[in-house]
Amino acid sequence: MMKKIVLATGNLGKVKELSDRLAPLAFDVVAQSEFTVSSVAETGTTFVENAIIKARHAAAETGLPAIADDSGLEVDYLNGAPGIYSSRYSGDNATDELNNSKLLEALSGVPAAQRTARFQCVLVFMLHKDDPTPIICQGSWEGTITDDASGRNGFGYDPLFWLNTHQCTSADLTKQEKNTISHRGQALNQLLALLPSKISQIK
Repeated sequence: MMKKIVLATGNLGKVKELSDRLAPLAFDVVAQSEFTVSSVAETGTTFVENAIIKARHAAAETGLPAIADDSGLEVDYLNGAPGIYSSRYSGDNATDELNNSKLLEALSGVPAAQRTARFQCVLVFMLHKDDPTPIICQGSWEGTITDDASGRNGFGYDPLFWLNTHQCTSADLTKQEKNTISHRGQALNQLLALLPSKISQIK
């Protein structure tokens, strides 16, 4: 019987990205939405704190090892906003479209040189809810915020995240290209390198 790891996220885009990368390992990777996991307040003030909160909660309610992702966009002109509030930037009923519209409004009239930004991702792996030494991985991805959305791939702020290295937005990249260079891809590479040291402890 395959061992299971629960992904502590309800974001289907993140589930797909993480599942694809973890597929080569001999694990059945499942989203927490497949269980009756209650919601948990993300009361941390950093990506690391919130990722730990989510991983511990998922592990506690499922009894399985858990991976949690906390990620977001930091815009320098906005002093790091939306940051840890990226997914709910436009309010309780936030959508990608509303978040992107709010971001463009906040940067209206701001010159391109001052629209620097980066995606941040923290991944946390916990064997169980009381794991004293979780694996913590972090990746960042530099870019700038465009004036207009472009591209049909990705999710979140991808259509507004311009990559000088590729002369396109993140949403213009293929899934394979994005997974190779993105903040989440970087964090996942670190996790995949460190995970074998923990795998033998999974019961």
